Amino acid sequence: MIATDKLDRVVVVAATVLILALVNWSIWAKERHLAEGEVVYLELAPVDPRSLMQGDYMALNFEIGNQIQDALYKRRWQSGELNAADGHVVVRLDAQRVAHFQRLGASNDSLAADEMRLRYRMRNGRVRFATDAFFFQEGHAERYEPARYGQFRVNERGEPLLVSMHDAELELLGEMER
Repeated sequence: MIATDKLDRVVVVAATVLILALVNWSIWAKERHLAEGEVVYLELAPVDPRSLMQGDYMALNFEIGNQIQDALYKRRWQSGELNAADGHVVVRLDAQRVAHFQRLGASNDSLAADEMRLRYRMRNGRVRFATDAFFFQEGHAERYEPARYGQFRVNERGEPLLVSMHDAELELLGEMER
């Protein structure tokens, strides 16, 4: 009986240490992604105005996602393939690091010097990059109304993380006045 209680405690402690290690590794990986990822701007596309601003978040849709959907539709129509899956898109970066659709791509396609690979996900028939919403402090919606670009940090695997929202001149939105 005593040995079983001791074994149970050891198992609980080991499981707790393992969970804490995994959580901390995940946090470290995201922090590294934010610190070392390449900056890329994706242009926002119009969203249903009824859901553009609801409470403390902004519904997001990106122009490049619409272009990917058009390319996927053409590919499906030509090949007869019905299901679209997650994948990669090759984008060209201009001097301001704004991404422009080039082609659908595979993870092993060769890239030109001004190109980058971005991973996208298909969710409910829509192309998504990292998230479909940008959350902000309640009552600050007006600060984000001029948003025209989302700034992402992209790691070496093409995984984007949304960092901030920017206006038409790529000025950061949402900074607190000092």
